[in-house]
Amino acid sequence: MGIVFKQSLQNTVITYLGFGIGALNVLFLYTNFMSDAYYGLVNVILSAATILMPILAFGVPNALVKFYSGFTDEKTTDGFLMLMLLLPLALILPVALLSFLAYDAIGSFLATENPMVKGYVWYIFFIGMAMAYFEVFYAWARIRMKSVFGNFLKEIFCRIGQTVLLVLLYHTIIDIDIFLMALVGLFVARMLIMKFYAYRLRMPKLRFTLPPKTGVIVKYSALIILGGSAAVILLEVDKVMINQFIAIENVAYYSVAGFMAVAVAVPIRAMHQITYPLTAKLLNEKDQMGLRQLYQKSSLTLFIISGMLFVLLLLNLDDIYKLLPENYGLGMQIVFWIGLAKVFDALMGNSNSILYNSDYYRAILLMGVGLAVVTILLNLWLIPTYGLNGAAIASFSAFTIYNIVKLLYIKTKFGMSPFSSETLKVVFLLAVTVAIFYYVQFPFHALLNIILKSALMVALYVGILYRFKISEDVFGLLRRFLRK
Repeated sequence: MGIVFKQSLQNTVITYLGFGIGALNVLFLYTNFMSDAYYGLVNVILSAATILMPILAFGVPNALVKFYSGFTDEKTTDGFLMLMLLLPLALILPVALLSFLAYDAIGSFLATENPMVKGYVWYIFFIGMAMAYFEVFYAWARIRMKSVFGNFLKEIFCRIGQTVLLVLLYHTIIDIDIFLMALVGLFVARMLIMKFYAYRLRMPKLRFTLPPKTGVIVKYSALIILGGSAAVILLEVDKVMINQFIAIENVAYYSVAGFMAVAVAVPIRAMHQITYPLTAKLLNEKDQMGLRQLYQKSSLTLFIISGMLFVLLLLNLDDIYKLLPENYGLGMQIVFWIGLAKVFDALMGNSNSILYNSDYYRAILLMGVGLAVVTILLNLWLIPTYGLNGAAIASFSAFTIYNIVKLLYIKTKFGMSPFSSETLKVVFLLAVTVAIFYYVQFPFHALLNIILKSALMVALYVGILYRFKISEDVFGLLRRFLRK
């Protein structure tokens, strides 16, 4: 776990810095510098583009990580990399043609409830395409065990760009139309920078000789489209479907609440940048013991961090919403449901890496597609009935089902579980923290209350972790920090 901790720690710092910039944008700048309706529109565009992204990427980011270590000579490696660069065009070009021919029909569908969405179909396509190729080049860097710069671009670059654009919008230097066009430009620029960095690590060579097992690689990539689309649907479809049933302002309220809940998942994203290629390597080497250790250690570490963040968020929620415009208070229940789903995700450790890099990826992809369908059906039922809270309950239910299926499948096929006696200790520690601080309230300004309460909670939580050595990795990290 040494390399995992080194790069995971760097990625965590970067990801949280990006999250801090995102918090400034989402909680303060967007909510005060842009109308609720246009903020909802921005979220619809970005969510629809994110749903489109795995389709346009053609599963290449996953295929790069899975198969790269299996090639040992330069010629076949270059042929494989060239295939990975060209494969996304097999879907990008047809989707572009379809968008051109059916522009009005697609726009009318998206604008069923909110007509202002109709004119932004191309924005969705270009952002989706830029996201897709960014992930391809990011995977290109990750297979060289270089994940930090790509994570910086992924987590910070576009958020800083949005901060600048929001300030320009507030001072009327630009209008909303220029803001939206510049938003597209940010994602395209990020993709190009990632491309140049990836090529510095390994410049592609024009070898059009197909690598061995090309059919297997293409089949895997095509199937990964299903899995990637299913995973993204679970994350993003709720915002798009809210736009289809209720006023677009509600997308803004839901997005702010969802952003707060996603804070729980930041450690998951940071650690997965490096555990994904490590898991692929362990599977290729058939190192069952190493795989089991990585599975349990990643689960415990993520649960410790994400569980603490979830408790901090919930017990400070009243004060957090005092800092926001009143309308955004509609999202308080959303924070609970989505945050709880993210804690369950943390408990799963590197389960996604295991499944997508193993020979059992076909079954789990089909399960993911089935669960994506369930998610859409739950949203169709719950959003018209319960509004924003219905969308959150639908997401929580879908994530819970999906994670239980993955848990049982890995247990059946690999004979492994992410849980240990330390997992129960962390559950008990979280319960104790909630019991002690649930009724603690300070009479100061909301921001000061959040800082004081969070400091006390973290001190208790970390102190107990350190005293009882609940996790070897966390204890080692804390000991090194305290010595310095």
